[in-house]
Amino acid sequence: MRLQTLQLQGFRNHRQLSLELTQPRLLVIGPNGIGKSNLLEAVELLGSLRSHRCSQDRDLIQWEAPRALLRAGLDDGDQLELELRRQGGRQARRNGKTLDRQLDLIGPLRCIGFSALDLELVRGEPSLRRQWLDRVVLQLEPVYADLLSRYNRLLRQRSQLWRRSGQTSPSQRDALLDAFDAQMALVSTRIHRRRQRALRRLAPIARRWQSHLSAGSEELDLQYQPGSRLDAEEAEEPWRLAIEEQLRRQRPEEERLGSCRVGPHRDEVALLLGGTPARRFGSAGQQRSLVLGLKLAELELVTQLFGEPPLLLLDDVLAELDPTRQHLLLEAVGQEHQCLVSATHLNGFEGGWREHSQILNPGDLSPGVKIG
Repeated sequence: MRLQTLQLQGFRNHRQLSLELTQPRLLVIGPNGIGKSNLLEAVELLGSLRSHRCSQDRDLIQWEAPRALLRAGLDDGDQLELELRRQGGRQARRNGKTLDRQLDLIGPLRCIGFSALDLELVRGEPSLRRQWLDRVVLQLEPVYADLLSRYNRLLRQRSQLWRRSGQTSPSQRDALLDAFDAQMALVSTRIHRRRQRALRRLAPIARRWQSHLSAGSEELDLQYQPGSRLDAEEAEEPWRLAIEEQLRRQRPEEERLGSCRVGPHRDEVALLLGGTPARRFGSAGQQRSLVLGLKLAELELVTQLFGEPPLLLLDDVLAELDPTRQHLLLEAVGQEHQCLVSATHLNGFEGGWREHSQILNPGDLSPGVKIG
């Protein structure tokens, strides 16, 4: 067990919750709307500073509360704390000390989430696959969060420049775009390289899991399709120069369409089964097996690289899987991963899973309840 205690104040629908984990497996059972997913989301935030359900901190803070406070106690005595404030942004603390960089909170509590929302990964928009790949990269290199933040800021500023282009002369506008091109090319290169490297590491593991889940009948191929033309062998300087030139050449089209046509925000990850796009030709069962295989591969990769298994968050995902895939998932998790699972009922948790789990029922999530 890595996570031992969790405390929430003013987070989502949890006015106050204090939880002590007594088993490596925690099953949070009950109907929708009682805060099961919110509990897992809090752990995800403490582990990665991100939520897969929400991008605005104000939506995480309980209605009319000025702030939300999340605390985690780990098995080595580490105490992690994240404060979300309506005004003034976030503040991260470790062992009572305020951190200059929020990123320094990442690492002690590595966790991987798998929710019903992830089942849209195959058939959904490219942005979902980019976000998934970004979460993988963040597990491997927390500093990647800074690169994403810088790139998104540059992209917004570039759009604002075009909207105000009538207020500046063409020469002034071009000079500003030259400056943006130089910065965006450098940040884009570093994002492209990290995404490509992460996918290259993940692909053989995911391919093996897909073969296992399909009893050897399906071959998975993951292809990184960057939103910039990267013809040369992976190297920062040639890529940077190539992207800077592409940004310059696409300006007329950018002015006409109102959006930048080059860069990581246009990346795609192609998921192929037997050489054909799973998005278009895979059955619902194949698509769900594929997502399951990707998540299990992510879990295995992080365990390999850091020498200890991450905490696994399964948010209402079993309800979306048939009994065979439920069994495969629970079997793959095994005994070595600490696991927090939300579900509407205990059906599907057979034998050792139910016997060796700490179970929270709806009454345990009532306001002010201390559990453990």
